[in-house]
Amino acid sequence: MPSLLKQDPRYFYKGTGSTKSRILYALASSVMCKGDNGRWQPNYSNVIGSFAGAGMQALYLPANDRRGSGFVVSSALIRLGETSLTGVLQEFVFSKLTPNRPRRSTSQP
Repeated sequence: MPSLLKQDPRYFYKGTGSTKSRILYALASSVMCKGDNGRWQPNYSNVIGSFAGAGMQALYLPANDRRGSGFVVSSALIRLGETSLTGVLQEFVFSKLTPNRPRRSTSQP
């Protein structure tokens, strides 16, 4: 989906700002992304991909276990929640494990 919609699915580390702004940035990464043109845009590829994956998952369930469209919607929303949590982990936890990440300057002129 990202290549068809010309979107960049990578997470871009913010690293500066208040903890609250960094958390909101990380949570928004599941529904906002950069396009190939470098501008921020809705992350259609992640949203459509989450719903498509949930729809395929429903096809593998026996017919008596399917709960209609509610199953697809809840599964897709769970997947979007997972990608939001992944953004928070990348912003706060995995950045500390990256050896060559840019360091914030603590010196003041």
